[in-house]
Amino acid sequence: MIGILIIAHGTLGESLIHCASHVMGSRPPLLRQLGVGTHDDPVMLLPQAQQMIKELDEGLGVLILSDVYGATPCNLVTRLLQPGHVEGVAGVNLPMLVRVLTYRNGSIMNLVEKAISGGRDGVVHFSKDSCKHHD
Repeated sequence: MIGILIIAHGTLGESLIHCASHVMGSRPPLLRQLGVGTHDDPVMLLPQAQQMIKELDEGLGVLILSDVYGATPCNLVTRLLQPGHVEGVAGVNLPMLVRVLTYRNGSIMNLVEKAISGGRDGVVHFSKDSCKHHD
């Protein structure tokens, strides 16, 4: 099973894990998060992130999800990447997280594709008429 690490601003990672646990029915294994605060030095967080990767890696690798491409958490992720083994995807949202938790028994590169499609396909413009609802 591929490990999942969320590195994001503040408590976003904790919140996403809480919500995904609700959707999935229980807290998924091999899922951790590292919150980056306003005053955190990313260089100081690097050893903690490296240790989390070691703990999450059962041999199939670790996918790191970050929030905003180019922001501090994402820049930290770039220091952790190991092509084909530790991969990163920015733009994490709940649909992306649920998708990767569902499909993480294949290859890490396939999981990268699932993350991107899950995040993208989870963004939908909808109207009152397009939603099935009961009044």
